[in-house]
Amino acid sequence: MGKTNILDAIHYLCLTKSHRGLPDKAMVQHQAPFLRVDGRFDTDGSYHKVVIKMMADKRKELEVNGTPIARLADHIGKFPAVMIAPDDVTLVQDGSEERRRYLDTTLSQISPQYLQHLITFNNLLKQRNALLKNFAAQRYFEPLLLEAIDRQMPLPAAAIQTERYAMVANIQPLFQELYQTISGHREVASIALDSDWPEKQDYAAILEENHSKDRYSERTSAGPHRDDLLFVLDGQPLKKFASQGQLKSFLLALRLAQFEYLRTRIGGSPILLLDDIFDKLDSLRVRHLVGLLLERQVQQIFITDTQRNRLEEVVASFGAVYKVFEVENGTILES
Repeated sequence: MGKTNILDAIHYLCLTKSHRGLPDKAMVQHQAPFLRVDGRFDTDGSYHKVVIKMMADKRKELEVNGTPIARLADHIGKFPAVMIAPDDVTLVQDGSEERRRYLDTTLSQISPQYLQHLITFNNLLKQRNALLKNFAAQRYFEPLLLEAIDRQMPLPAAAIQTERYAMVANIQPLFQELYQTISGHREVASIALDSDWPEKQDYAAILEENHSKDRYSERTSAGPHRDDLLFVLDGQPLKKFASQGQLKSFLLALRLAQFEYLRTRIGGSPILLLDDIFDKLDSLRVRHLVGLLLERQVQQIFITDTQRNRLEEVVASFGAVYKVFEVENGTILES
């Protein structure tokens, strides 16, 4: 009862967004006038109080140690976190937006420059698409207006593409190693970045080449906003051929690779949030996973499960230090 909400609240304080991708208004309880989430973070003996609050009809506000933070982007990366949850299956089953979000959430926590380039590009993309739609609606075309936007897009687009390719290249061998460990060396898994514009090709040329196509479709047809990740298992597309256990192992390895990539780049351990990860995993894969986490000395992990005995037995068998909390009728009980 309420287990996922606890983990999502931690994620919200770290990244100012729900892991489930819900809009902020959906985070306010039904018929409640506001939301407020606060937490205290200990980073090597330095304590920080983080508060996010929002009236139902207003924008959310962020405070750190009592000081308002004007730009939410300035907070991203201060308290890195990775969450693994049952709805991660959308990474495979849904469209490419979820897979781009995986890339962007990772890179934004280690590079303020990447986050700024992403914000800039998305704003320009929104303006460009609105302009293309307006041209079609008004039945006229003003090339100078389009050119004014097009001149600004190549710089952030190139920066985004460079970082994404570098991240996937770095994560790929780590991901394969993690998948092998979790699955017990049963299958071979791989990931790759799929982009509809060639690496290091001038994005200005891409935009110019697609002018007619973009005017006809009323949208920008190529760019970072269309990037995707290819997931392969034993040479076959993951989505079509993976079993439930293989799919779960793949997604776990993908998130743990994200965690390890963040840890390497920031020089510290992010918070790891594991929600109902034992569901659909056989006992062997569960032991492999827990052993892997303890072997890598992850500093702080929050794990939820519906069966206390199962969870406690596995963790205790490795001699790990742990605490158990039970949620009952909305109250958290420590034992």
